[in-house]
Amino acid sequence: MNMNDNHISLARINKILLSQIVAAKYLTEGLASYGDDFLLPLLNAIRIFNKVEVERVLTRTPQQNFTAYYDLLNFNVALFTRYAQGCVNVLENYNKKESARFHDALLATLNGNTDKTLDEYFLKNEEVLHRVVVEYPQAILDIENEYGFHFERDPESLIAETDRYYLYQTKPNRDHVEVDNSLKPVLIIPPFVLGGNILGFLPGEHKSYAHAFANRSIPTYIRLMKDIHETPAVQTMTLEDNARDTRYFCEKIKQRHGLPVTLNGYCQGGYSSLCNILSGELDGLVDAFITCVAPMDGTRSKGLGTFLKSLPKEFNDLAYGTKVLDNGNRIADGELMGWIYKLKSIETSGPLIALLNDMMMLDGGNSKRGGIKNKTVAAINYWLANERSDLPMAVTEMSYLSYNVPIDDDGTLPVRLFGKSLNLKALKEKNITWLLCYGEDDDLVEKEVALAPCDYIDIEVTPFPKGHVAIATSWSDPNSSCALDSVFGKENYRGPVRFQLDLSKNGQKQ
Repeated sequence: MNMNDNHISLARINKILLSQIVAAKYLTEGLASYGDDFLLPLLNAIRIFNKVEVERVLTRTPQQNFTAYYDLLNFNVALFTRYAQGCVNVLENYNKKESARFHDALLATLNGNTDKTLDEYFLKNEEVLHRVVVEYPQAILDIENEYGFHFERDPESLIAETDRYYLYQTKPNRDHVEVDNSLKPVLIIPPFVLGGNILGFLPGEHKSYAHAFANRSIPTYIRLMKDIHETPAVQTMTLEDNARDTRYFCEKIKQRHGLPVTLNGYCQGGYSSLCNILSGELDGLVDAFITCVAPMDGTRSKGLGTFLKSLPKEFNDLAYGTKVLDNGNRIADGELMGWIYKLKSIETSGPLIALLNDMMMLDGGNSKRGGIKNKTVAAINYWLANERSDLPMAVTEMSYLSYNVPIDDDGTLPVRLFGKSLNLKALKEKNITWLLCYGEDDDLVEKEVALAPCDYIDIEVTPFPKGHVAIATSWSDPNSSCALDSVFGKENYRGPVRFQLDLSKNGQKQ
C-alpha cells in the first residue's frame, strides 16, 4: 500500500508538520506565560520571607528553627503533591478527549474521508493554542473600556470624599430609567483586596451589581478607596478611620434623601460594615444591612481557613505579607494575598492546570480565527489580572483575626473598634434588618463561613447558585433565573435589590 492509496499526500504531511511546529511554539509561549503568572509572585514571596527571616531566625533557638523549617518543608511537599495530583487529573481529562479525536481523525484520513482528517485535527490544535496564547490575552486587554464603573466619564457622579475614600453615585444606564429620590438609598461597600470595579462588572451587558439597584430607580452609592500608593492617609488608615468615613458618607446620603441608609457590603466590605454598625458609629444613619458572600467567621473555612491553619505557626504571621514603602509606611502586599488564594486551591489553579483548562474552555467553534466572543470570561480575567490592590495593615489585620479567631460563644467578634467589643446581638437592639446572601458553591467564602452569624441571631438568608462573584456577574443580569430584583427558589428567596425595594414599599420611603 503506497502513500497515495492511504490518501496521505506529501503536501498534507507537510501541512501537518507545519501545524505541529506552530502549535509547539504557542504551547511553549503559553507554558512560559502561565508559569510567570504563578512564579513571579512566588519570587516576591521568597524575597519578603528572606527579609523577615534574616531578623527572626536569630530570635529562635536552633531546635525551634529546625522544627519550624522542617514543618515548612512538609507544608511545601504537601502543596507540590496536591499540584502534581491536579496536573495528573487535568492531563487525564485532556488526553481522554484528545485521544478520541486523534483516533477518529486518523481513521478518517486512512479511509479517505474528507471530514475530521489528521491535517484538520492538527490545524484545530494550532488554532486553540492561538486563541489561548494570542487572542485570549488581547480580549482581556480590550475589555478594559467596557469593564467597571469609569466614573471619570461623569465628574458629577462624585458626591463626596475623605482623605481615604471617594463617594460616587451609580446612575441608571438603561433607557428611560431615572433615579427616584424618594426611594430608600443604598451605600455599597466593595471588597478591599480586588477592588470595587467587580461590582460594576459589565454595565453594557446588564451584568453589574451596582447598576442592578440603580436601574430600578434606587438611589445607589458606592464607596471606593483612593490609590494606596498615592495616598499616605490610606496607607496608615485605622479601622476607626474607616468607620468615621463611612459615617460621613451616610450623613451625606441621608441629607440628600431624608432617609436612613441601607449599608450593603460585598465580601470583606460586608465584614467591615458589620463592625462599623456594631460599633455604634452609624446609629441613626443606617437601619438596614445587606451582605453578599461576606466572610463572617473564617475559622469555619475548609479552604482558606484550613490552609492558614496548616502553615507552621512561626510563619502564620502578617509580617510575611508586608512591604515597606519609601516613606516608611507598612502595607499589605495585595499581589501576595491574591497568590495565597491560588495556593490554597493549587490542585485546580496551578500554572499547567490553568493552561490546560483554558485550552479546553476555548476549544470550541470552528477553526477560523475570529477572536474571543465571551465578554464575561474576558472581564473576569481582567479583574483577576489588574484589580489586585495593596491594603492598609488595619484592614489586613481585621481579616487575619476573622480567619484565626472564632466568634465567641456569646456572639462577640474577634475585632474591636474604638476600644469596644462588638457583639452580634446588638443588631437586635439597634433594630437593624439584615439580608445575608451567600454562594452555594463558593470555594473562597464557604457557606459555613458566611452563615456563622445565624448561630447567634435571626437573619433573613438568600442562597445563590454558583460561586463567589456570581451575584456580581451572572445574577446581576435582570434576565437571569436568580435576578437580584426578583424572588426565586422554592423558598421564595429575595434578592438584594428586591429586599431594598420592599423596604421602601413597606414604609421606609418619604
